[in-house]
Amino acid sequence: MSSRHLRQRRLSRATAALSGRKRGAQPKVVALGGGMGLSASLTALRRITGDLTAVVTVADDGGSSGRLREELGVLPPGDLRKALAALCGDDEWGQTWAQVIQHRFESKGDLHEHAVGNLLIVALWEQLGDHVQALDLVGKLLGAHGRVLPMSAVPLELQALVRGHDQDRPEDIVTVRGQATVALTPGEVQSVHVVPVDPPAVPEAVAAVLDADWVVLGPGSWFSSVIPHLLVPELLDALVTTKARKVLSLNLAPQPGETEGFSPQRHLEVLGRHAPKLAMDVVLADEAAVPDRESLADAAERLGAAVELAPVASPDGVPIHDPELLAAAYDRIFRMHGRIGPWR
Repeated sequence: MSSRHLRQRRLSRATAALSGRKRGAQPKVVALGGGMGLSASLTALRRITGDLTAVVTVADDGGSSGRLREELGVLPPGDLRKALAALCGDDEWGQTWAQVIQHRFESKGDLHEHAVGNLLIVALWEQLGDHVQALDLVGKLLGAHGRVLPMSAVPLELQALVRGHDQDRPEDIVTVRGQATVALTPGEVQSVHVVPVDPPAVPEAVAAVLDADWVVLGPGSWFSSVIPHLLVPELLDALVTTKARKVLSLNLAPQPGETEGFSPQRHLEVLGRHAPKLAMDVVLADEAAVPDRESLADAAERLGAAVELAPVASPDGVPIHDPELLAAAYDRIFRMHGRIGPWR
């Protein structure tokens, strides 16, 4: 049997298991990240819990978000919008609204490439003067299966120390500024930091982490979407002290630019360097994306975590997570690795 057919069979079993699972009390889950990686986690997690909070990075400075941020001085709304879209249900209402807020205008004027959801979110921020209240209202309109919060109340600038950014000087380390630039930088990212250096966390985000049963970090752009959460001191303190169990969800492949050539275990090593006091409980990886299982297990052990390998990639071979397979993997982890809350 081909690997593709095997994955399709696993997908069918995962779908059947999730649809037939008994619903009792549900785990409180907080997912941290940004962009398409966080969207993948949220699309999966909303299938297994109704108590879900997304904590989203606010360092984006590209595209529509970057233009609104520069012109109006607001938080970049793009990753928040994507998280809200991912939390929309699979019914007609949810899918219609997901498409509406993701819609981008095409014109020869100032609206070109602006996303409808970005404009809606910023409009409500200006009307209500409250980031959290506005996002809650958008979520209510969409019928979102969860809550979306920014990780910080101020827009952040991501900066990276990059070795070999200039090909003529491969040993030089330079500072690269801006999330959009860091994500595609040539050279090898050594570390990242944010400006301002000690940004304030959104209190509701900190409270959600402290009250969670499970926290999920990743997948996503490692330096520009995942690690930035560890650079907000109050949020990192909450991640270190929470009684919640923590899952680190790895990417299916290195990202061109910022993690070019990275092994799965190297992702863990750079995360550990940025947050030495942060322990994890489980590292989730696609079984086909781990060529050296022993090295990954060693790196996970240094974070205090066990490795769970599962088929979570799309069966068609595209390097994206399949929602049903990822949901089944999370559900199994939540059930098999202990619990804080009484949901089972």
